[in-house]
Amino acid sequence: MSMRNKYIVFFLFIFCASCLIAQEKDDIPRLENPMSVHYLKKKLKKEHPRLVLNSSIEKKVKQKIQSDPVSKNYYAAIKLNAEKIKEKPYLERIVTGRRLLSVSREMLYRVNMLGMVYRMEKDPETLHRLNNELVAVCNFTDWNPSHYLDVAEMSLAVALAIDWGWDALPKETIEMAIDALIEKGIEPSWPRNGKSPGWVFGTNNWNQVCNGGMIAAAIAIAEKDPELAAKTIKRSLDGIPMALSSYLPDGVYPEGSTYWGYGTGFSTITCAMLESAFGTNFGHTGHNGYMESAMFRVMCNAPSGMYFNYADCGDRRGQSADVILAWFASKTGNKAFFETDRLLIKPEKMSKLSRLGGAALVWISQFEEKSDADMPSVWYGRGHNPIAIFTGGNGYYFGGKGGHATTSHGNMDAGSFIFELDGVRWVVDPGNQDYHELEKTGFNLWGSCQDCQRWTLLTKNNYGHSTLTVNEQLQKVNGHATLVEVKEGAQPEAVFDITAPYEGLLKSARRSFTKESSTSLVVTDEIEPLAEAKLITWQLMTTADITITERGALLKQDGKVLKIENLSHPDLRFSVISLDPAPLALDRKIKGLKRIELRIPSWTIKKGKEVIKVKLTK
Repeated sequence: MSMRNKYIVFFLFIFCASCLIAQEKDDIPRLENPMSVHYLKKKLKKEHPRLVLNSSIEKKVKQKIQSDPVSKNYYAAIKLNAEKIKEKPYLERIVTGRRLLSVSREMLYRVNMLGMVYRMEKDPETLHRLNNELVAVCNFTDWNPSHYLDVAEMSLAVALAIDWGWDALPKETIEMAIDALIEKGIEPSWPRNGKSPGWVFGTNNWNQVCNGGMIAAAIAIAEKDPELAAKTIKRSLDGIPMALSSYLPDGVYPEGSTYWGYGTGFSTITCAMLESAFGTNFGHTGHNGYMESAMFRVMCNAPSGMYFNYADCGDRRGQSADVILAWFASKTGNKAFFETDRLLIKPEKMSKLSRLGGAALVWISQFEEKSDADMPSVWYGRGHNPIAIFTGGNGYYFGGKGGHATTSHGNMDAGSFIFELDGVRWVVDPGNQDYHELEKTGFNLWGSCQDCQRWTLLTKNNYGHSTLTVNEQLQKVNGHATLVEVKEGAQPEAVFDITAPYEGLLKSARRSFTKESSTSLVVTDEIEPLAEAKLITWQLMTTADITITERGALLKQDGKVLKIENLSHPDLRFSVISLDPAPLALDRKIKGLKRIELRIPSWTIKKGKEVIKVKLTK
């Protein structure tokens, strides 16, 4: 090919790629965005409160905490939390590692508790404490703009504080807070180079948190600087759909259940603020993937009380109610999203409430039951991190996944699964570990290249997940495993194409999970190895006690037993690798963690194809 033709091909490639990127962006459902200075001045409610609360909403909340047992009980818990806050010292600008985030979150929690009690009761002592909390953080030198989540959460806290205390806070406090929101909150989000920060149009939780915080701040400073407020809100309404697109097509949140609570929590309060201030959420609730994600959240709660904890997800939920789900309940009327039993726990027995708990009282009070949808026994979703879940009697719970490692907070866990039966989690995911404890050593946790440090950790690499490993190598970071088929019925089955994570080693690989009965799960791998594949290792992670048998293994835990049957390779025996203690000093320490392996040398594979079939059964 001539040099001229090479240039033509190159420019055609660039042009086509640009078209595809533009088309992909154009395909993302947009929010309504009429924002301008004129619109802001015309549509923004003038009276306060106007963030989450307004006069009509506040009136209804006050009625509900008198007449509705759930609202009354939750408000009692808010009051109890507020009283405990009054015993604590005021916040200081203490940066942990690179983050001020714990301080910002504590401020948001304090404002939610104190602010809601003040709105309901107009208690002078509570107002005094709210005022002093506000003065303390507004006197910080900055809100740590190098880590913008810190700024966003603090901005939301300060905006809510001045809005909810507007009628009685000292004028000088309100002026100080508005100036702080401009100087420490919004202005750092407008770099002098004119470029938008990455979070504005990002696809992860930073988008939701940071844009939500900026919208709150912009509404709070709207009268002082309408131009800055309008352009900030407009930018966020343009950017938010990029994060909402991550929920498409079925509601699976790529970053897992814990981060669903974080990102979606900020989207819910953003909706609530827009509705109370402008009378519209500009189309959030018309976004199908976003609204469907409530079912994703419910389905990720396993019978044991643990999550389907893929990605950087926590292991287990607390005892308090899911107040973010309650927002979806208020919008849909679906009782399945409204955790009445948890909302009625005695206030003194509830754990510390959510830092959005004050705002959550609003949507708890707005819930009116319209349906009580049965939870599906088979649920699945595609997208960036596709998953499938089977549930049933006997505490049956299976969760399997595809995806790729470079998803935000992702791991090398394509093809992995967790499994519960009789209230016991037999097959585990190693879950997440403390970021700061890693970062303070100089560990590069956030690099996602193929050879980056992140993948040395057992919680992040495929050696710590119940999937396949080939040639004892890492999965390919960009290899995307897809959910290709789900069959429902008496024996539901989910099939994932996991070829891509093993690029250069496997010609094809399909992993299917079948709920063979109410007490069994069959895992089947159909593999075509390439010549480079010398060893295929089938893996299962567990914390149970293990006894190797002639045809498999016995797991024992909590006085119960689960059999693992090697159906496909009777001449090969399982082996057990103890991971307690963990391989690396920085690895998460998990008591009793073990990896069961079935190691299949390539020379045993006939006709270039292999089927690995393993059954888990009571």
